[in-house]
This record gives sequence, C-alpha cells and structure tokens, in this order.
Amino acid sequence: MIANNAFAIDLGTSNIKIYNAANDKVLVQKNMIAIENRKDMIAFGDSAYEMYEKAPANIHVSGPISSGVIADIRNMEKLLRSFITMEFRGSIKAADYYIAIPTDVTEVEKRAFYDLVKDSNVKAKRIMAVEKALADGLGMGIDVKNSQGVLVVDVGYDTTEISILSLGGIVLSKLIKVGGHVFDNSIVNAVRREFNLVIGSKTAEGVRISFNDLSQNEGKATVYGRDIVTGLPVERTLTHEFVASTLQENFRSIVDNVRVILERTPPELSADIYRHGLFLTGGACQEEGLAEKLSNEVRLRVNIAESPVNSVVLGLSQVIKKSPYRALAYTIEGLGR
Repeated sequence: MIANNAFAIDLGTSNIKIYNAANDKVLVQKNMIAIENRKDMIAFGDSAYEMYEKAPANIHVSGPISSGVIADIRNMEKLLRSFITMEFRGSIKAADYYIAIPTDVTEVEKRAFYDLVKDSNVKAKRIMAVEKALADGLGMGIDVKNSQGVLVVDVGYDTTEISILSLGGIVLSKLIKVGGHVFDNSIVNAVRREFNLVIGSKTAEGVRISFNDLSQNEGKATVYGRDIVTGLPVERTLTHEFVASTLQENFRSIVDNVRVILERTPPELSADIYRHGLFLTGGACQEEGLAEKLSNEVRLRVNIAESPVNSVVLGLSQVIKKSPYRALAYTIEGLGR
C-alpha cells in the first residue's frame, strides 16, 4: 500500500525532478529562481531560466544547487515550496518526501537535504533519503538488491558520479566536477580563442544539445555573440568537428576516473561488471562520442539509460511504490548534530 501523498525529489543542478505518487507523474523544470530587488521572487523554474543571462541588474537569476550540493538554502526552500504548491494545485497537504543524496558528500551536506525539506513548510510527515546511485540503478531497471556488481556512471550538469553497486549498497563511489556545465564552458572558451567571439553559456548549451543532431543539419551550427575586437554582435558557424574536439579533454577526465574506480573494484565484482557492461545515465550523458570513448577505453559494453534525465527520480518512485525497495530509504534526522 503506497501513500498517495508522497513525493520523490531529485535536486539536479540544472533541472529539478519531482515525482508525485498521487498522479504517478514526473515534473521536470529548470532548477532556477529569479529574485527582484534582493527579496521578491518573480519567477521560478523554466520561466526563471528564460530570464537567465538577459536580466537587468535589479533581477538576480540563479540556481541554488552547485556541484550536487545545496549552495543557497533559502532560495532552494522557496523553489521547493513553489513547486510543491504547484503540484498540490494551491494548498499543501501533509506528505512523505523521498530525496536522492549523492554518496560522496559530507555529513553536513547530507543534513542540508533533510533541513531543506523540513524548513520549506511543505508539511513533511516523513523525510527519507536514498543514495542517488542506488536510485539511478533502480531507475534503469536494475535490481540493485541482488549480489551482482553494477557500474553506474551518472553524468550530470555539474558533476559526474561513478559508483559500483552490490547487495543494495554502494561498494565504491567517486564524485568528480565534470559535467554539462563544464562542457558548455569548454565550448565558450574554444569559441573565444578560435573566433574572438564571446558567447553565453546558454548559447553553448544550445549548441551542445543540438550537437547530437548536427550530423543531420550538415554538421554545422550557427551561434550569435559579441566580437571581442569590434564589440559588435556577429554570427559564426561552428562545425561538428570543432565542437567534438573541444569536449575530448572532458571525456578523457571521465574515462580516467572510471578506470580508477575499476582498478579498485574487487575481482568478483569485476567479473559481474564485465558481463553486464557499464550503465550510463544523467542529463549530459548523451554527448555524441562519450559512450563510444568509454566503450573503447575501458572495453566494456555501454548501456545508455532510456530516460537519462529522469533515471534517479524514476528509481525513487520505485522505492515509494514497491515494498522490497523500501529498505533502501533511510532517515537522516540525526545527522550533523
């Protein structure tokens, strides 16, 4: 029997994902907030993202999550309350909350996830935590409670989490600061070096996302920005090869860290991983060439998640819906005190 009033939350750096058990649906919105004159929230989610890099000085548009942890607790509370109010269509009722937490963070950072839900005035009855890597595995259809070793690589916006799972626990885990945001910065820097052109990170993200379709539009993408020399707005064309080469260094960093984890894996689990391959997920895992590079370098089959952005929150929904997985959730009330 599942409680109808239950929510699962995956606080991504770029997108927040909220599963609502009452309607069995997942809400995905940009994890951003727009504050006017330092006090009034004027927009949140996708509508705040529309204002990003375009707002005047009195409107501050920001994302409260940085490198997988909560950097701005007050704004994150406002955001969470706004999304939950939206899900309840106006009046918040008492509910259980399940939240995904990265493994490689401090006890104080873990505690912040609990405090966030408690202090957001969302009438939380119970606040449960689930290790993000385990939720990832469940969301990709892996039975994480059995004794098979599983290698999950989650490439997010700010971080990549590499984990070895077995028997409902995490054997090894490593969090590195490489992800979609770093990819975007690489494109911004390369365009500046090559074309003397300043583009915004939003433009770079657009190029990166269209990058997977670039082979269809003749391998080219047009960008608009400011010429460093003249200061005037101009357009430039980026080729498929140019964008691919700028991301190689970031891919290399992910591959090297996957290797480090594999070198430390117990031999019995290594045998399982060899049989099953590597599971790749996360919003930035679809970069063209990343799966191929991983497969070639670590010599494993790469299984890409069907819904990479949502795999964590779909895994959390399994914890809410299926009693055998309920044991994966734990309370973090006592942490950090």
